[in-house]
Amino acid sequence: MIWNKEYETMPVGERKKLQFERLKYVLNNSYEKVPYYRKSFDKAGIKPSDFKKLSDLSKFPAVTKIDLRDNYPFGLFALPLSKVQRLHASSGTTGKPIVAGYTRNDLEVWSEVMARTLSCGMCTSEDVVQNAYGYGLFTGGLGVHYGAEKVGATIIPISGGNTKRQVMIMQDFGTTILTCTPSYALNIAEFGESMGVDMTKLKLKSGLFGAEPWTNEMRQNIERRLGVTAVDIYGLTEVIGPGVSSECQEKNGLHVFDDHFYPEIIDPVTLEPLPEGEKGELVFTSLTKEAFPVIRYRTRDITRLFGDSCPCGRTHILMERVSGRTDDMLIIRGVNVFPTQIESVLLALEETEPHYHIHVYREGNLDNLEVWVELSERYFSDEIKQLESLNKKIAHEIQSLIGIACRIKLVEPKTIERSEGKAKRVTDHRNL
Repeated sequence: MIWNKEYETMPVGERKKLQFERLKYVLNNSYEKVPYYRKSFDKAGIKPSDFKKLSDLSKFPAVTKIDLRDNYPFGLFALPLSKVQRLHASSGTTGKPIVAGYTRNDLEVWSEVMARTLSCGMCTSEDVVQNAYGYGLFTGGLGVHYGAEKVGATIIPISGGNTKRQVMIMQDFGTTILTCTPSYALNIAEFGESMGVDMTKLKLKSGLFGAEPWTNEMRQNIERRLGVTAVDIYGLTEVIGPGVSSECQEKNGLHVFDDHFYPEIIDPVTLEPLPEGEKGELVFTSLTKEAFPVIRYRTRDITRLFGDSCPCGRTHILMERVSGRTDDMLIIRGVNVFPTQIESVLLALEETEPHYHIHVYREGNLDNLEVWVELSERYFSDEIKQLESLNKKIAHEIQSLIGIACRIKLVEPKTIERSEGKAKRVTDHRNL
């Protein structure tokens, strides 16, 4: 189903006019009300009046996470705190958190785009949504929560963790839609199976999974073990939270709700804009946010934009599922390696579970990868020849894909730490 046909099926030409008018307002308003943007524009020698057409946006300076942290906590707000109704923040695991403010209208917009997202995942007022995203300062939990309420669905605000209870609630409450990270969905599936529950016999029909990159192989694994249709959802605290884009049931790309968030793709090195269809770094400008507007925010996510029509009827520009991040990218002996590449190999093997951890070491002058791979209980064996054969097989498959050799360490079932949120896939032991 489509939640808001007026905007989700708007003719492309009409939407471009809307984007232009909204961008013109955002540039002017931010220049007037946010000292950072005034200084940034002036330094670049550009004024809001220089914005004459959509392509002119690329002339304006981009904003990075560092810029947002440097203005912690409220330096990039366009309104005084008395006009802000809610505050959210990123985790701040690599420094000061990014603080996002929302006016009443911002919260309405957020609920609207999340209603669209949930509708993309087949959610209606008849559904029971089990929301296992974290509540609190993290945007995931409350973002999904208010979107589900807007749709009229029954929402279970269970948050993450306590996996045994998650399975019990699914059984007892008749959950039809699960929302959480894909790695936690697998954790739930595995835990349920260990309890003797046939997860495919529950009432679950759909899952909306995001907050971390995942592969089609992982999607297939989740769908097989939970008996759901798994769709990818995308968002960032800096832009609004979840609700920036979403796959529909066609699964041929994520619909960017570009009447609220204007996307660009740039070369992450030169910062030059790339044409539609080319892969690069995703950049967003908010079109309707009042409290905390962002102009050309560099997400660090690697994807591409394409304008193919979708059978679902939505006319938004599509983005390919995120394949990795420029700051998650490992450079090993001059080769760019993304954890999702290794994941795709492991998930195609019957002998292993979809749980792995990548260790990076510097030995002498060379960087080396060691991938810890968890064996499936069905294939766990003490026979050295079988383990050696599997080790060589995995090493060969990974080298064939990424172009460099790596060591494989096979570990016993349930050895690798499970995630209740974003999975930590890499430990870098180098002192870079």
